[in-house]
Amino acid sequence: MVKRKRDQLHETQQRLLELLKQNIDDPLTIRELQEELGLSSPSVVQHHILQLENKGYLRRNPSNPKDYQVLADSPDKPVAYINLYGLAQCGPKGSLLDGDPIDRVPVSTKLLGFPSESAFMVKAKGDSMEPRIKDGDLIIVKKTPTADSGEVVVCVNNGEAMIKMLQKEDRRIFLVSLNNKYAPFTADEDDFHIEGAVRAIMSHSLIA
Repeated sequence: MVKRKRDQLHETQQRLLELLKQNIDDPLTIRELQEELGLSSPSVVQHHILQLENKGYLRRNPSNPKDYQVLADSPDKPVAYINLYGLAQCGPKGSLLDGDPIDRVPVSTKLLGFPSESAFMVKAKGDSMEPRIKDGDLIIVKKTPTADSGEVVVCVNNGEAMIKMLQKEDRRIFLVSLNNKYAPFTADEDDFHIEGAVRAIMSHSLIA
């Protein structure tokens, strides 16, 4: 399969992509994009935006048109193979991602909602995050070292990899299970870090 190059884009799409990239922190409206590009109508702008999405250069939040991501100079492939890790042990540097993946799982990049190079997966273990996450579920995670209170994350605490909900109070971080038979506990001040934020769950019952 021939890799699609940026110079194969329509000239208007190249200019549109650059405008979107330059204004990502304060997105332009469709009307403003139309004026900048000198196009005849907003519908023409929408057409070129859709083409950029279809070609893999742009990913938009369907519920918020101003929430979008410009992907790398070469588009995301339709299917990406994402590293899958188990929660049994961390790598040599105390990071889950430093260990060897147990598998590589094909995932449609349209389902990710973020660039595939920032994704990894873990296989859930135990019942502490039920009913939302069950034993054996595959969890799609976006790599990030930070997260807000209330977010579900994959983290390492005192050398143990786990999936927990963060709860921040003052300067303390509590790790909370969704299964209320497990009590919350304080994250280790010296040995705690976030590997990524949970973005999607593939139910074990549907993929078994």
